[in-house]
Amino acid sequence: MAKKKTFEDSMTQLEKIVEDIEDGDLPLETALKKFEEGVRLSKYCSDKLDETEKKVSLLLKDENGNIREKPFTVNNTDEE
Repeated sequence: MAKKKTFEDSMTQLEKIVEDIEDGDLPLETALKKFEEGVRLSKYCSDKLDETEKKVSLLLKDENGNIREKPFTVNNTDEE
């Protein structure tokens, strides 16, 4: 059974690719292949973050002390 790709594994791979390319010791074709893989990994990570952000909800108490669910947005603050 193949191991499922995780966000953390993808980030680790992406960091390694960046280090390899930044070292500057790769032949051009190898660097290009690594860059292409890095773009794929970056898109995968971005998609996972977007997917996760859509699932995140904040539980807030209203003025009556009732707990209500509110979708997470970047602009949510403790003052709401």
